[in-house]
Order: sequence, then structure tokens, then C-alpha cells
Amino acid sequence: MNISPVLDTCAAEILEVVPQVMRTIKTEMRQRRASGLSVPQFRAMIFVNRQGQGSLVEVAEHLGLTSATTCRIMDELVARQLVLSRPSTIDRRKIVLTLTDEGREVLEKARQGTLDRLEELLAALSAEERAVIFQSMALLRRAFAPHTSEGAG
Repeated sequence: MNISPVLDTCAAEILEVVPQVMRTIKTEMRQRRASGLSVPQFRAMIFVNRQGQGSLVEVAEHLGLTSATTCRIMDELVARQLVLSRPSTIDRRKIVLTLTDEGREVLEKARQGTLDRLEELLAALSAEERAVIFQSMALLRRAFAPHTSEGAG
């Protein structure tokens, strides 16, 4: 496959910059997590929130942990009333995980603090530079949006 030098440079720049941005976001989110929450617990909550509801197996796969370890993590979050665990209405052998109102509040506090920090970092740029970033994010969103097959059912 013959890739143009501009496309190759663009791809290389994304590969270089996106991890730097993600490291900053992860650091800020972790610093703002509720006291007493471990990083795996916090990551599990973020995943469940993003999914709307999730299964123990999905959370374990996301965290890269065994089901037993993930079960202990989720049991602790349930005990702290941050996550609700209930049998699936479709398959009673499966457990459905959702965040409680308190769990969503914990995540929103961390998210808002992270957003405030990113705004501080971006404030050093001019309004025109921030506009370019905003436009670039729209382009990246479009380029990396999940593609659905026509007529897939």
C-alpha cells in the first residue's frame, strides 16, 4: 500500500500526540478520584458509566483482570453504594452492573476537575489556536467514528 508522505506524517503525529493527551487526562482523573478508590475501581466505574450498564465479564476484559479479581472489585464498589449489581432480566445467570447516583456524582466530580485543568492548559493558546484544535477534534471524531455496515441487522 502506497501512503502519501503527508498522510504518513499526519498519522505519525496522531500516534505521538494522542498518548500525551491521554496521559494528562488519566493523571488528572486519577488525582481527582474519590479517596479510597483504587485505580482499577475507578477505571471499572468509568467503563460501567460509558456502557450505561455492563457485565462482570465485560468489565474484567476492559481491566485485563480475572473474573474473580473483578468480582472482588465490583463487590467493594457495591458495598460503597457506587455500583448497583442485579441479575439480568434476559439471562439470570448474568449480573448487570450500573452506577448509582452517588457513583455518577463521584465520576462527574473527577470529570469536571479534569475538564477545568484541561481548560487551564489550553488557555495558554490563542483563540485561533483553540479554534483549530476544536476543528481538528471534529475531523478526528469523523475519521475514527465506528463504521456501520449498510443493511446490517
